[in-house]
Amino acid sequence: MDGPRERALQLLQANQEENLSSLREFLSIPSVSTEPQRAGEVRRAALWLADRLRGLGVPKVEILETGGHPVVFAETPRPAAAAPRILVYGHYDVQPVDPLELWEHDPFDPVVRDEHLVARGSSDMKGQITAVLAAVQAYLGSGGRDLQLKFLFEGEEEIGSPHLPEFLGRHRSLLEAEVCLNPDTGMLGPDLPTITYGLRGLAYFELRLHGPQRDLHSGAFGGAVHNPAQVLCDLVAGMHDRRGRVTLPGFYDRVLPLAPEEREAMARLPMNEAFYRDGAGVSELWGEEGYSPAERVAARPTLEVNGLLSGFTGKGSKTVLPAAAMAKLSARLVPDQDPGEVEEQLRAYLRDRAPSTVRWELERMAAGPPSLSDRDSPHVGALSRAMEAVWGRAPLFRREGGSVPVTAFLLELLGMESLLTGFALPDDNAHSPNERLHLPTWRRGSQAVLHFLYNLAERGGWN
Repeated sequence: MDGPRERALQLLQANQEENLSSLREFLSIPSVSTEPQRAGEVRRAALWLADRLRGLGVPKVEILETGGHPVVFAETPRPAAAAPRILVYGHYDVQPVDPLELWEHDPFDPVVRDEHLVARGSSDMKGQITAVLAAVQAYLGSGGRDLQLKFLFEGEEEIGSPHLPEFLGRHRSLLEAEVCLNPDTGMLGPDLPTITYGLRGLAYFELRLHGPQRDLHSGAFGGAVHNPAQVLCDLVAGMHDRRGRVTLPGFYDRVLPLAPEEREAMARLPMNEAFYRDGAGVSELWGEEGYSPAERVAARPTLEVNGLLSGFTGKGSKTVLPAAAMAKLSARLVPDQDPGEVEEQLRAYLRDRAPSTVRWELERMAAGPPSLSDRDSPHVGALSRAMEAVWGRAPLFRREGGSVPVTAFLLELLGMESLLTGFALPDDNAHSPNERLHLPTWRRGSQAVLHFLYNLAERGGWN
């Protein structure tokens, strides 16, 4: 007779179409957290998740309020005092769809094309959430009761999780678990299962420069009044030197150097210069001298311009000297940098470099610290064996250049390590038009999560 694991795998297979239909329904909700006019849709996504969890047989499901978008919390009963407790994290908010004209169809009307499901949030990260929920459905539906499963789904990850630290501190006892399963990263290829052990942090700013009281005629005032747009260009240009290094004072003082063995491991990953050139669609790469592209992306800090706005930008010509200029700036941070310290470094740079002919304002809009996880923990072993059971090969270990604020928050506030994985692929167009999810990889991901649950339930994760 088949054992519980085999029965659960069979149930997962039988539920494939139902799970896909569920994902498409979830994706149709435009839960864009950064757009105030979408607040109702963000809440609707939270309510959808709560209903879905109840439908899986999870008995305790709650919508918990924050200072912003709500958190969905749920848990199964704990069968015994010694039973493993797993916290599953996810975020149900998504990025804006701009530029809309580059989408091949409505971003919130999911379409299947060539084994991909195309929609905003399909890869980041509604597809990852539903992959886990499909595994949970099969586990519980086959009588799995040897674990306690807890679920924490937030609606503000795409805006830096501003209310999450306070929420975690307020609900410490509710969230207690041995480890957090966080499927918000991805794989290096459809046949390359991946576990992420490091993430960069984030500090995001809006810099505003003010000059004259109003836009001026450039013929009447050009050459006599300092142009805020020109000042902004000069300031931005000075933020990097010729070697590609950030020039903020003290920016590298707390950067943890890469150990030789870690550089050797990174060099073995299938992420050479061609990987980044082809993925970005550029003819030549750029970055900090002395480091490979993989090292620059995963383990070195950056300062980037995310947007610029000033003056006349419509069609045709208008000879205007703008009254103001604005830049969106983001710093990706590595251990042991601190977002607050980087803000002070940026302010010091502006105090030193900005001329007295303009007035400047700097607002920090989002922040999250970097994180590193233990690659040798028993939970990592349980996940590694689960992936090998599905893909027939051991997973790759890597550091990722993105930021998942909850990882550092859980470690700092609850002392909880995170297992970072996921089934997104490098060509999924996350955060870009025509975001997509590779469905065969998504289904394999559900199988891997199911194996992981059984590995822990059978105490394999504690050996």
